[in-house]
Amino acid sequence: MKFRSLTTAFFSIIIILLFAVPGFSQKLKIGYVHSQKILAEYKEAIDAQKKLDEIIRQWDNEGLEMQQQLQKMREQYDAQSLLLSDTKKREKEQEIQNLFLQLQKFQRDKYDPQSGEVLRKQQEFIQPVLDKINEVIQKIGEEQQFDYIFDTANGGILHASKEQPDLTDSVIEELNKGQSVKKESSKEKDK
Repeated sequence: MKFRSLTTAFFSIIIILLFAVPGFSQKLKIGYVHSQKILAEYKEAIDAQKKLDEIIRQWDNEGLEMQQQLQKMREQYDAQSLLLSDTKKREKEQEIQNLFLQLQKFQRDKYDPQSGEVLRKQQEFIQPVLDKINEVIQKIGEEQQFDYIFDTANGGILHASKEQPDLTDSVIEELNKGQSVKKESSKEKDK
């Protein structure tokens, strides 16, 4: 909430400056990108997301197997409980409890939003891609002398005039330049 109100305040100040100070708006060069489109079209980002999705799918399957095993143990216990001695009942209950705790720990270890392995894998796979994208945006901003480049994907800009350049395609093109150079050099090595 605070971030959104700060963002709104920042954009309000920019808009006031654009209209209130003559000549200021003529010197200010603003562009924007759509980061979600970049992530959807940049091959390295797509590959990183596929790796992450595959790992998450494997963990989902592991968790599902544990849940099915727990369900099976509960059903067996319910079916046999009348025939079991008190000692055997306590053993079975303890086995069920242990598996339940193991499942909870597994889910916590993998999916905890602050410390789970999913978060660490996202940082491992996605963060280098985001760093590369930010470097390219920075490079384009400096080369083309933009004062500000905003990201429309996070909802920070509610309107961008058609006169404001959309730099998304330039960023994707710059990112993919490195990919074609890598592919050509790997093809030459294969020969």
